[in-house]
Amino acid sequence: MKRGVMYAGGAGALWGMVLMVPELLPEFNPMLLSSVRYAMVGLISLLLAAPMARQLRQLTLADGWMLLRLAVVGNLLYFICLVAAIQRLGVAPASLIVGVLPLTITLYGRNDSGAVPIRRLIGPLALIIAGMLCINLETFAFAPGNIGDKLLGLFYALAALACWTWYAVQNSRYLKQSGHFDSHQWSVLIGVLTGLSSLLMVAGLAMWQPQQLQVEAPMTRWWLFWGACLGCAVLGSWLATALWNAASKRLPLTLSGQLIVFETLFALLYAFLWRQAGPSLLEAAAIMLVIGGVLWSMRQHGTPRELAKPVHS
Repeated sequence: MKRGVMYAGGAGALWGMVLMVPELLPEFNPMLLSSVRYAMVGLISLLLAAPMARQLRQLTLADGWMLLRLAVVGNLLYFICLVAAIQRLGVAPASLIVGVLPLTITLYGRNDSGAVPIRRLIGPLALIIAGMLCINLETFAFAPGNIGDKLLGLFYALAALACWTWYAVQNSRYLKQSGHFDSHQWSVLIGVLTGLSSLLMVAGLAMWQPQQLQVEAPMTRWWLFWGACLGCAVLGSWLATALWNAASKRLPLTLSGQLIVFETLFALLYAFLWRQAGPSLLEAAAIMLVIGGVLWSMRQHGTPRELAKPVHS
């Protein structure tokens, strides 16, 4: 049990570090950060896929179409929106908004077997809405910055939340329906498709919007960019996923589902350390309300294994 909690905390710590990258590299646009990170993820996944060559014969056209949608929406589009949100709102507001994933996944998958009745989620939902009001009041009334940029950042954060919610539910449903790949094999295949999609995105940008790939920055910043993307690929994708899967094998399902909150907690910790200041009163209230609402919602039901192990590629 203790080892499982440590593994889950390690995964959350690594995922929280990924959320700090846009804050560290504000001059690099979201599409460039996303495409380079996931090109590296694709290379790692390709190496992991080599021993699976025999199982790949089972891959159908329907599998390929679903893998492509999961790769584009759940990885590329999700991370582009998340980076854009963090660069406009900051780490704390963006991570709190995306941190309600356990509840949005439950609401979106409410028609699945074992789903919790909506009436049992009214309390957690009220806490989370109150937390969202607090963090948005802090962002729009007191935090410096352009109102238009903040509204755009809020839109991107909600879009990232929608992308990952769709990904988690659709991925879970398809894995149950297909049955000829286990979760590890499926995750590796998603990583390969994500890498290919990111290369296509780079090619498209080079042809039609080359300015998106042109960043005026000193060489030291470029070295930091390449190092951060490699770190996101190796630590934030491969190692964090391995740690989370190891935690899920050792913990009760309801507990492992609640420990998804580690990602949000570590992202907030890193953000406050980075700005060398603690949370404001409204930020502290938002953190307690959102995390309390998420934990309360997780206690209302037995978390399905697929939702207890969201695989970030």
